[in-house]
Amino acid sequence: MSDSAYLHTVSMNDLYQNIYQSRPPVIDGLLYPGTYLFAGAPKVGKSFLMAQLAYHVSTGLPLWDYPVHKGTVLYLALEDDHRRLQGRLYRMFGTEGTNDLLFAVYAKQLGVGLEEQLKKFVREHPDTKLIIIDTLQKIREAGGDKYSYANDYEVVGKLKRFADDCGVCLLLVHHTRKQQADDKFDMISGTNGLAGAADGAFLLQDDMRKPFGSPPPRRSFFPRARDATMGFEYRPVR
Repeated sequence: MSDSAYLHTVSMNDLYQNIYQSRPPVIDGLLYPGTYLFAGAPKVGKSFLMAQLAYHVSTGLPLWDYPVHKGTVLYLALEDDHRRLQGRLYRMFGTEGTNDLLFAVYAKQLGVGLEEQLKKFVREHPDTKLIIIDTLQKIREAGGDKYSYANDYEVVGKLKRFADDCGVCLLLVHHTRKQQADDKFDMISGTNGLAGAADGAFLLQDDMRKPFGSPPPRRSFFPRARDATMGFEYRPVR
């Protein structure tokens, strides 16, 4: 269409006539294709929970009684090295490994090659269901107005376009602020542009900080996303 003022529209009746293929969940009642923030305070156990999600999706094992749909998982563990990853995974899962969970400790940044890397991975692994980027800060473009609403929205928007085009679930690990808020999700670091562009968000919190020698604290896991169930408590595997 050569008309620069052309606006493509579709009528309600035409919309009803189209048949859109549904995208099955990754974890029933919990995790669906799309782009989601996963936020928590430093050292609260985000990477352990990400490893747990990744392992269960790559093996198809049920997670907390939620049915899991098996598929390839890519975990960009950008704040780790291979030695730390090996130690964490061995502590969590012993010697039971899987070839369907792949790790990278380095990736390009958004806007300078990351999208191409992710697209190539999905082409080479067409059964990919879950991609974890740990952390979002590691792949943000350098320079510019990094913490404006517009920039936050654009960063997540680019990643969402990739996830939607490829039909995968993309989890973006991020941090929370120290300041408390009436709405827990207002504690996510950055502007509302991050959550505004995403399909949803998950929040991981300690119930309380316990003295040395006490039993491990429970973590509260709160989803705010389409089709996700209510929050629950769990003890992370470590």
